[in-house]
Amino acid sequence: MPALKPTDYFATVTWLGAVADSQENLTSVSTNEMKLSFAGHENEFHAGLTRASCSRVKQQYPRDTEIKNARQLSIVSREEMDLIAKEMGLATLSPHLIGASLMIEGIPDWSHVPPSSRLIGEQGPGLVIDMENRPCHLPARFIDAENPGHGKAFKAAAKGRRGVTASVEQVGSLTIGMRLRLHIPDQPAWAELQTG
Repeated sequence: MPALKPTDYFATVTWLGAVADSQENLTSVSTNEMKLSFAGHENEFHAGLTRASCSRVKQQYPRDTEIKNARQLSIVSREEMDLIAKEMGLATLSPHLIGASLMIEGIPDWSHVPPSSRLIGEQGPGLVIDMENRPCHLPARFIDAENPGHGKAFKAAAKGRRGVTASVEQVGSLTIGMRLRLHIPDQPAWAELQTG
């Protein structure tokens, strides 16, 4: 019995980029094509089959524990980026300033799609959504470099809108303008979430 069901929602890829070394510079460099292996995009700092654990999973593992890499990519939506920009008092906010790997459009409430959902291209690739990507203060100085005085507002404005992290399930290439279909887990929400 299938565990995932295709939806009628499609994401259109509107921007692609890679972060060379987020410890040096968090910003992404844009590209028109992104070839993906099971380790992610070779030019992306977050690529790899495994990674060192970070603050996102500090309640599960001591920092720098080697774990499976479920955050090879950072995916944001144009709709949510527009809301973030508006709240920050900007006309637009470029995805490269927050280290995004790709920006899509067409899926409402993108940051809250169910974990384990998939974005699948007709000929590949297939991406597995890990979970919501929580905003932090690190993009502030890069935002300020292009939008003086606005960087500090990012963390609050991006709450619930920062997109998701994902990994590669099927190899393939992403290109600007391609469409990816959203598939979601075919299961109800966990009942204990309401009581626990």
